[in-house]
Amino acid sequence: MADSDDRYLKIVLDAIRVCVSYKPKLGQSSKVGLDLNDFQRLYRSDPFYSWFGLDNPLMYAAHRAAGGMTSVYRQIGMGCERLIRQLLQDYLGLCPTDTTWSYTTVGVNKKTRKLSLDGRIPLDELKKDEDRQRVKGWIGAECKDLGVDPSIAQSLKGVVFEIRQGYKSKDAKRQNADIANAATAYTQAYLPCLLILSAQIDTDIASRYQQEQWAILIGTVDNNPVTSTYAFMRDVVGYDLAAFFERHKQTLHKTIDAVLNALLSAENQQGG
Repeated sequence: MADSDDRYLKIVLDAIRVCVSYKPKLGQSSKVGLDLNDFQRLYRSDPFYSWFGLDNPLMYAAHRAAGGMTSVYRQIGMGCERLIRQLLQDYLGLCPTDTTWSYTTVGVNKKTRKLSLDGRIPLDELKKDEDRQRVKGWIGAECKDLGVDPSIAQSLKGVVFEIRQGYKSKDAKRQNADIANAATAYTQAYLPCLLILSAQIDTDIASRYQQEQWAILIGTVDNNPVTSTYAFMRDVVGYDLAAFFERHKQTLHKTIDAVLNALLSAENQQGG
């Protein structure tokens, strides 16, 4: 277990540590963001900002902290997304291409776009019959809970996942894109599932997604794999993800503490 724990922990920590180098872009085209000197040159060259003294290093610190907090949440989500795909491969015998799903759309301007979700379990690629029956049974239970027509439920060939650390944003554009993803998933015979690592999801958003027949797993530690992310990972995938996070919570705490101190402390404003 120690070797696999180290490997899984590295996936999450590597994503989180990216946040230390965060620099705000402040509306500029710079890909790497602005350091304190860049910020002050920009703001001092703007008469209005200069009159108000907005070139103050504390203003830069506030921008860096605000954007950095968003980056922390985003990177936690990305690290956990990568971890879950790895767990699907390790515990269900899937290859990397099995655990990814994408499709192409053509817009009104005739341009094509490739869209994707964060994970996939295709039933036909599960080599063990017990794994296939377990996942198929879970899909059936989710479909029954959602009120999906039994004939449609029987035809589904797997599940695709949108993985988030939490979902509190009321971003209508994001919701509409997810609803379009769900419609496409059903046309390709996949059950769409929103997998949330935390218990943080707006109830209005959850209701809208369920109305569009998304399965939703939330980061609770109860024993129902139809509603709980961690029960699903333990009982369906075969890995106790909650126990993994519990084992390594001190390391996770220390890493987040170091990242937050780097984002908030004055001596790190310039170098990042």
